[in-house]
Amino acid sequence: MNIGVYQSAASLTALERWQDVTAQNVTASQVTGYRKRTVEFSGIPMGDIQGDPEKGRSRSSDTPRPLFPKASTAISFNHGENFPTQRPLAFAIEGNGFFELRRPDGSLTYTREGMFHISPERKLVSRDGFELMSKDGNAIQFIPGAGDLTIVENGLLMQGATQIGRLGLKTVENTADFMPVAAGAFDLIEGAEAVEVDPKDFAIIQGHLEGSNVTPMQEMIALVQIARAYEANQKSMTTQDQILGRAIETLG
Repeated sequence: MNIGVYQSAASLTALERWQDVTAQNVTASQVTGYRKRTVEFSGIPMGDIQGDPEKGRSRSSDTPRPLFPKASTAISFNHGENFPTQRPLAFAIEGNGFFELRRPDGSLTYTREGMFHISPERKLVSRDGFELMSKDGNAIQFIPGAGDLTIVENGLLMQGATQIGRLGLKTVENTADFMPVAAGAFDLIEGAEAVEVDPKDFAIIQGHLEGSNVTPMQEMIALVQIARAYEANQKSMTTQDQILGRAIETLG
């Protein structure tokens, strides 16, 4: 068995995975609150090779095993940069935490994308119409004619001189408990629970939004690296195939 061909083939598969992730990052780099997908590479040892099929003896454990590359994906939760919008219903988070949103079916999702608007029912909702949850787990209800909305850094919501709620940000103890869904939103995996973020660990800035944590230039450089590595592995497979073909011709 020509192990080198199989190793190169595994490398191509891993590079394709890296390319897919990088292309996704480039596409979503302008999505507010988006979290960059990352790729980590590891070597997987090849399984035992039978030395004598009749006796069932396997190769000595002292013999080095060839490694095959494998690509695993993860998510970077580093914060993106905040930028001004001059919109009073745009909120950016500085520090830890996610906004908690409630879908029409009652399920919850979490995001740092902070562009909101007022629904016909006078509730504060996201772009998708999901209700923004207050610290006590209720939707934020506006009062007709009470004035404009202002938000204090610790999450206190004021409409004119009237307090209408307080935002309580949520997070998870282990980021592996987050499952990415649309754009920059995350759902909890089964059995996971969100925890309240200490108000001392965050500030909410009105009139700003948080951009994605993707650096487009770095992703473009990665695409060039992927293309070169892909080409090198293709050439390696071709060369090994040619060598094997010449050996067969020589040996008959």
